Amino acid sequence: MAGRIRDSDIALVRDRSRIDEVVGDHVSLRRAGGGALKGLCPFHDEKSPSFNVRPTHGTFHCFGCGEGGDVIAFVMKIEHLGFVEAVERLADRAGIQLTYEGGGATVQRDRGTRSRLIEAHRAAAEFYAEQLATPEAMPAREFLAQRGFDESAARTFGCGFAPAGWDRLTKHLLGRGFELTELIKAQLSKEGRQGPIDRFHRRLLWPIRDMGGDVVGFGARRIFDDDQIQAKYLNTSESPIYKKSQVLFGLDLAKREIAKRRQAVVVEGYTDVMAMHLAGVPTAVASCGTAFGVEHMTVLRRLLIDDDLNGEVIFTFDGDAAGQKAALKAFEGEQQFSAQTYIAIAPDDMDPCELRQTKGDVAVRDLVARRTPLFEFAIKTQLQAYDLDSVDGRVEALKKMVPFVAQIKDRAKRDGYATKLAWWVGWDDESAVVRRVRETATGRAAPAKGRPRPVDPNQGALAVEVDGPARPDPRDPRLWHQREALKAALQLPEMAGPYYDSLPDEAFTHPVYQALHRAIRDAGGASGGLSGPAFVDAVSKRCDQQAVRSVLTELSVEQLQVRADDEYRYVQSVLTRLQQLLVAGQIVEIKSRLRRVSPVEEADEYRALFGDLIALEAYHKELGEQAVGGL
Repeated sequence: MAGRIRDSDIALVRDRSRIDEVVGDHVSLRRAGGGALKGLCPFHDEKSPSFNVRPTHGTFHCFGCGEGGDVIAFVMKIEHLGFVEAVERLADRAGIQLTYEGGGATVQRDRGTRSRLIEAHRAAAEFYAEQLATPEAMPAREFLAQRGFDESAARTFGCGFAPAGWDRLTKHLLGRGFELTELIKAQLSKEGRQGPIDRFHRRLLWPIRDMGGDVVGFGARRIFDDDQIQAKYLNTSESPIYKKSQVLFGLDLAKREIAKRRQAVVVEGYTDVMAMHLAGVPTAVASCGTAFGVEHMTVLRRLLIDDDLNGEVIFTFDGDAAGQKAALKAFEGEQQFSAQTYIAIAPDDMDPCELRQTKGDVAVRDLVARRTPLFEFAIKTQLQAYDLDSVDGRVEALKKMVPFVAQIKDRAKRDGYATKLAWWVGWDDESAVVRRVRETATGRAAPAKGRPRPVDPNQGALAVEVDGPARPDPRDPRLWHQREALKAALQLPEMAGPYYDSLPDEAFTHPVYQALHRAIRDAGGASGGLSGPAFVDAVSKRCDQQAVRSVLTELSVEQLQVRADDEYRYVQSVLTRLQQLLVAGQIVEIKSRLRRVSPVEEADEYRALFGDLIALEAYHKELGEQAVGGL
């Protein structure tokens, strides 16, 4: 087992791993002001961006679900890794050689970890790619060539060939230092009748990569007529690193163009993705061994930053009956998207690969350009089953299609397509069709049972146990100065300094803010010399409760309400005002005690309290004058 990674190496990994670049492999980010970036949270489903990244501080926080931390915490969460594996993954990315205490830099990484499975797949992909150049793989190369893909295209998409022989890949990987249990766990090998054998034999292969570009599985195409497995395509089975409902072939190549163009084109197969990219549509992706589903949509939404304003998803299907069925199935899931969703059907029952071969690259680009809105396609496709030239046919079509249109959740779109339905069917009374659609939609809706209880959007979105006191409301004006003071200490400790550290616990009235203040103090305080991710990490280690850690990461990225050129005066004013509020509370307390003390029977105590009151009121006034103008 590997030793402990040296602390200085961990600090170096944090320093050299730009959090915006690491997060950008999974989420499209856009500027949100104050040096922050914003995107759709990868940890829970949301319609509007609430996931914030502060590159200058090396931290992230989602204001929707409460997840937050530094770049290591992000990798741990998004990749389901332990701390050591996350550091190793970032070190590999940054080209950093790690040193393990008790074993040196050459200590073997733990067997069976995600990193090991990724390394095994990388080695397998290299092996398969080399095999594609062998005489045995001639039919595979011919298959590609017949579809318009040359050696350069095969290399771009990592095409390979699984050779004959029961265990050639298995032996190759065992010779590279991998263990059989790892290869079986990775779904690269399996137990045969007489020992371990390869998963794939005599097939053309495509490596399937995750969004970060790591190979996590393979898709295998039948090439030889005497292949005993009749299935045209075989795919890697589910494994710790391969979830078919979450991976899309070509996404590693398409993700930046998808984010840039605000467009994703969904095709059905590996060769269709290749054809699209080579024809000038670099936003094409395909599901792998399963139908395109809700989880795939969620992945694309993060790249599109889908926010009801723009962005489009275009489904391309074969023009045959199966393709139309797939398009209608997409209708059921389309409303998970706020982006505009379209259908593109190639002529003459061709798929994009065949279209490119037959009519060239321009025809492929035109296919995407001539897309049809999904709702329109779904309605028109079903109307083809009715004789709309007859009254009976129109009546039957309306009986069928009114409930179908009523499924559209967006009311404006629903009314619009109800009007179009009347026009497409040839029904003169458009208002009657719109009314029936509305009635059907309303009839399906369940009546509301009482007023819904307001839910804190920061709590429980991930069904993660949140221990500790209830989170403070960030909009509570009574806590505003406490919140700003904590943000200043975490984000600008060099400006908050000793003034912040002198604040007593009583300055913070909410339990979470008070606990966070104590954690900051225990980590050395604002004047302790730490800043950025290192300071946040040090404070986090002093937080005993999840609720406090969540607020910590939240405040480490939440924008301070001040211009960059006025930060020092603002911080000093916030801290002064917080000190003034503390004094105001002490004044209230003394006045309360004065009312309970007799000026005659307890004259000495009364005079002492009254003197304290006069001094505190003068101090309160002085603090108020100091704070004026800064907020």
